[in-house]
Amino acid sequence: MPSGWTIATLAIACLVAMPVIVVLSRILVPTDGVWSHLASTVLPYYLANTAQLVLGVGTGTLVLGVGTAWLVTMCRFPGSRVLEWALLLPMAVPAYVMAYVYTDLLQFVGPVQTTLREVMGWTRRDYWFPEIRSLGGAVVMLTLVLYPYVYLLSRAAFLEQSVCVLEVSRTLGRGPYRSFFGVALPLARPAIVAGLALVLMEVLADFGTVQYFAVDTFTTGIYRTWFAMGQPVAAAQLASVLMLFVLALLLVERWSRGAAKFHHTTSRYRTLPSYRLRGLRGVLALVACVLPLILGFFVPGAALVRLAMREGDALLGQMFWRLATNSVLLASLTAALAVALALVIAYGLRLRPSPVLKGAARVASMGYAVPGSVIAIGVLIPFARFDNALDAFMVEHFGVSTGLLMSGTIGALVFAYLVRFLAVSFNTIEASLGKIRQNMDHASRILGQTASSTLRKVHAPLMLGSLLTAGLLVFVDVMKELPATMIVRPFNFDTLAVRTYQLASDERLAEAAAPALAIVAVGIIPVILLSLAITRSRPGHADD
Repeated sequence: MPSGWTIATLAIACLVAMPVIVVLSRILVPTDGVWSHLASTVLPYYLANTAQLVLGVGTGTLVLGVGTAWLVTMCRFPGSRVLEWALLLPMAVPAYVMAYVYTDLLQFVGPVQTTLREVMGWTRRDYWFPEIRSLGGAVVMLTLVLYPYVYLLSRAAFLEQSVCVLEVSRTLGRGPYRSFFGVALPLARPAIVAGLALVLMEVLADFGTVQYFAVDTFTTGIYRTWFAMGQPVAAAQLASVLMLFVLALLLVERWSRGAAKFHHTTSRYRTLPSYRLRGLRGVLALVACVLPLILGFFVPGAALVRLAMREGDALLGQMFWRLATNSVLLASLTAALAVALALVIAYGLRLRPSPVLKGAARVASMGYAVPGSVIAIGVLIPFARFDNALDAFMVEHFGVSTGLLMSGTIGALVFAYLVRFLAVSFNTIEASLGKIRQNMDHASRILGQTASSTLRKVHAPLMLGSLLTAGLLVFVDVMKELPATMIVRPFNFDTLAVRTYQLASDERLAEAAAPALAIVAVGIIPVILLSLAITRSRPGHADD
């Protein structure tokens, strides 16, 4: 007989998977030749550009995220303590804002090239300058914004590692670098892969950056097919191919693990050993950590401040607190629900890892690979059908019209966010839960604890850093989410992200700078606080 955890896991997974299933159900619907036309004309370009974008951003975020996480966690050099939280700051910058800012800085009439021509006395034909609005430019922009995903999960994994394992490595004659590649990196693989999967799904779902840089990808093709060609079925089929592609990547990675396990073999947690980097090594470590922070936060931040001071948004002062309250309320509510639901699903899979539950969980977490507007349509279709059916029933039997109870409400918007970002919290929590040995579950049950009390008293304290990480990731993502917000939000309910994009899309970048800065400012404080909490959450920290 199914347990309560199994039923809860399956119910949550099926509910969250509903919009994804709605989109996938359109894959077999005839499109009157539209799909064959896309396949023979633009689909190869979508595939090539998307593959290059995924490869470039995946490589960049992997190197930056894992490298900086190891340096600030295990090494000591000037500024390393500050960099522990500072390296998260680019998370608060929306990718499309980064694209607008760097375009303004690096275009021909921008300050960089203008200064270069004035200083060197060059004309337009005297020098070559890289084109920022290109595929390479999109790779750089997305890498600078998304590397904190890999950094956060990698750092959480490094903080949770056992000192005993590292000591054994050192006694066997391995230095810091060999210990990193031979011990710490393999143990952190689930967390690193989870962060990389989030990055790749975010890249596949990005629209603002690639659209502004005129890079045709699956996402721009979905938008163009849906809104320009008026073919929602063909667009949903493109989205289905995108989801199947991501699912295939995840399955390949899990298959490559084989029967390998990635938990630690001891419950002893002491102060992590640190490697003091002096001289040239310290300088190189500092440069490696500071450079992505400067390019990903301080340069765009300074540019936004300059634009805001020069012109700004005259209307922002009248509506700032309302927009900020709406954004923070939605982000906080969604983050709390996403962590709770992901914890239920991950723990349910741990208790009974049946193929049915695994498949339901994977489908439920596929929403992150789908553009926000497609998720919004997948939410609105069943909600609208429910509202219309209920309204017809009430009018027929009671003569009362109920109107729209679910469509266009805060609840519908939060549900769309959960569908979109559940994978963020689920991947993070699953990776952390997988490192806790099953022996701890067995010992707890022998001592008379139930599955729920075991989760509350044993697993949750050990996973606190990862739970906070998951909440932080969802919070920041919701703060920046745009397409789903614009489609599903209630009438006259705006957020800082909506206001920013409305102005930036009209090429009113100076006016868009103020609300963009507000998004960054609202996100900075929780980023810092949660980063410090993650550091303190290491088991045995109180004894450090």
